[in-house]
Amino acid sequence: MSLFEKKQSQEVDASWMETYGDMVTLLLCFFIMLASISKIDTVLFEKVQSGMTSEIGKQPPQRPIENMRQELTQAAATVQGSDDAVDVGTDDRGVVMNLDAGAMFTPGSADIKPTMVPLLKELAGTLNQPRFDNYRLEIQGHTDSTPVKTAQFPSNFDLASARALATMRAFVSLGVAESKMIVAAYGQYAPRVPNTLEDGTPLPANQALNRRVAIHIYPR
Repeated sequence: MSLFEKKQSQEVDASWMETYGDMVTLLLCFFIMLASISKIDTVLFEKVQSGMTSEIGKQPPQRPIENMRQELTQAAATVQGSDDAVDVGTDDRGVVMNLDAGAMFTPGSADIKPTMVPLLKELAGTLNQPRFDNYRLEIQGHTDSTPVKTAQFPSNFDLASARALATMRAFVSLGVAESKMIVAAYGQYAPRVPNTLEDGTPLPANQALNRRVAIHIYPR
């Protein structure tokens, strides 16, 4: 056997690399497709990212949404009587503040009670911090299922939208940039809890929970 033939016989067969490359490419396309059709849970992603940063990177965990939730909760707690006026939580997009309509507005109107101004001022002070500049506020008006029909508010949507708009204007007056906010009205169609029993019997406590202005705060 010649030296050339011996060298050829010792060479590694690399044809398997073509199949391997095809498999990796297909897997990459598969995960890109999953990412493109999936709904991103911002809060869950933040938790996972924080855990990886802490456990693998050995760096302090960064959780801006959770920090915002805690700061808004603390800001509300500084205002006397705010316990029944606001609750702060999270959803899959970010932070959610529910402002109780009974505490916030005079009955059947979109006029904000003067007693709510200190609470709104504290919340606006937190939202105005520079580290939260890249967040959007979606201010949603909600009612219960009791029909509204007055000269000023011909429907539940009219009342819900007027209350959401009044809330937005209040935040603008307290320094929150108008460009960060959007306003939406859901009327009675996005309740937190059922308004009635199956037989139609009203549930007053549930209806009170559903009458609210919900402020969704999430990264832009």
